[in-house]
Amino acid sequence: MKRLITLLSIASFGAAGFAAPTDAEVQARSSALEVAGAFSNDGFKIRDGHWCDSIAVKQPKIIQVNLYAGNQYWFVAAATDAAKKLNVTVYDENGKPLATQPYENNAQSAAGFSPDASGPYYVRVEEVAGDPATFCLLYSYK
Repeated sequence: MKRLITLLSIASFGAAGFAAPTDAEVQARSSALEVAGAFSNDGFKIRDGHWCDSIAVKQPKIIQVNLYAGNQYWFVAAATDAAKKLNVTVYDENGKPLATQPYENNAQSAAGFSPDASGPYYVRVEEVAGDPATFCLLYSYK
């Protein structure tokens, strides 16, 4: 995990800020909600809250989440038009990448995951191609 943290900075940001969201944040969140809405048809509920920040190639963001065994999750990230391709990866508490069900569509990406154990996990959002952009991450569960 130390290597993961050394290579990538842990982002600490959230939806509960005092400033009004920017147009770019609204655009990125709207795009993420489009993808997450498709999972709602399968019984997934969109969790209240989301994370928005800037992102650029070779500057991934890591968000810590607490997950519960027995639940299924979809982590959905979307970015503004400047980003051309995003990738979402889930890691265990030791920094080991976990097998997920992927979804990718240009500046929209998602990872489906069902943890075997409850506890902290890390979601990495990476811009693979494009120019600096604003992204939003949210997740659904059932």
